[in-house]
Amino acid sequence: MHYGNLRDPNAEYTMRDLSSETMGLTADRGERRDVEITDVQTVIVDGNYPWTLVRVYTDAGPVGNGEAYWGGALPEIIERLTPFVVGENPLDIDRLYEHMVQKMSGEGSIAGKDIAAISGIELALHDVAGKILDVPAYQLLGGKYRDSVRTYCDCHTEDEADPEACADEAERVVEELGYDALKFDLDVPSGHEKDRANRHLRRPEIEHKAEIVRQVTERVGDRADAAFDCHWAFASGSAKRLARELEQYDVWWLEDPVPPENHDVQREVTQSTGTPIAAGENVYRTHGQRRLITEEGVDIVAPDCPKVGGMRETAKIATLADMFYLPVAMHNVSSPIGTMASAHVGAAIPNALAVEYHSYELGWWEDLVEEDDLIVDGYMDVPEEPGLGLTLDLDAVEAHLAEGQELFDAA
Repeated sequence: MHYGNLRDPNAEYTMRDLSSETMGLTADRGERRDVEITDVQTVIVDGNYPWTLVRVYTDAGPVGNGEAYWGGALPEIIERLTPFVVGENPLDIDRLYEHMVQKMSGEGSIAGKDIAAISGIELALHDVAGKILDVPAYQLLGGKYRDSVRTYCDCHTEDEADPEACADEAERVVEELGYDALKFDLDVPSGHEKDRANRHLRRPEIEHKAEIVRQVTERVGDRADAAFDCHWAFASGSAKRLARELEQYDVWWLEDPVPPENHDVQREVTQSTGTPIAAGENVYRTHGQRRLITEEGVDIVAPDCPKVGGMRETAKIATLADMFYLPVAMHNVSSPIGTMASAHVGAAIPNALAVEYHSYELGWWEDLVEEDDLIVDGYMDVPEEPGLGLTLDLDAVEAHLAEGQELFDAA
């Protein structure tokens, strides 16, 4: 049998010719893909949160770095998961992810620490797979829409209940640090509380929170977007009253105004106001996010990549959100590893709005990796290097280990 060359109909190649020309490339590809996981290890770094760093080792040499949200029992859960992935091919990310979920199904693997632990391994699999295939992690998600990803700075002051102090810090972060996106907390004491346990907001409390919003948004003006976080603190009626009070201000979004369990209430709050409502960091996997999205329970979806399922699961959540024309603002309190993983997802999805940065007051955050200038003027350039494009500085990791932790073994 002969096959003609489409560019030159007079040229002919036999199947034997084609095989001999490509045999070397095929063999090389086969060798590169014949890889096994040899170990998974974790350490907890004592940052402004307990960062659980995860490493996946392979018999081919490359090591993948990931991160799970956060601390607690995660190392023990990851140790439980390790036998399920050792000996497996790290390039089979989807299969290994489902394999881990199934193996932990009897222990509640639809949410919580189990999914966070699986997420940490999944991030490391993207890093090591990118290194093996010599492509950046975003390429494993289908390529990129943008070269850099916007970050928003989660801001704090010594007196977070003081509206003027919040406005001062907002202005400083914009002018001195170069951010054009910010977030402040609203679940702060106002001095007017009678009983915080009942989640009810009295009128003076609403006025206090509105004053924080007014002063911050007026101070930054059109130089920056400003979001505000409630941390699931308020009752349904109080959340609706607060959201309506804030409609007069330029609020980027109001985050998690009610507890996360009841999607019906979340939807009612969102649909009762013109203030944009964000939620999603405490809702796990695409299945968990489904009702929030399909029933129009949010205006902005806010998954946490190292927590709710990993990079591919976050991309799947974004795909579902995009069907309903919703943007994605990724919650993030991670070290540079988890933050960069979120940035790769942000590069690969069309509806990325921003990625949170929560460590601007921590002077050594960037020291954990060898690369510099990860965030410049509020934007993260997405590396073209293989995998996540970051190299852990093991000396810095060791210097900031949480109490009782030991550095990774060389596996």
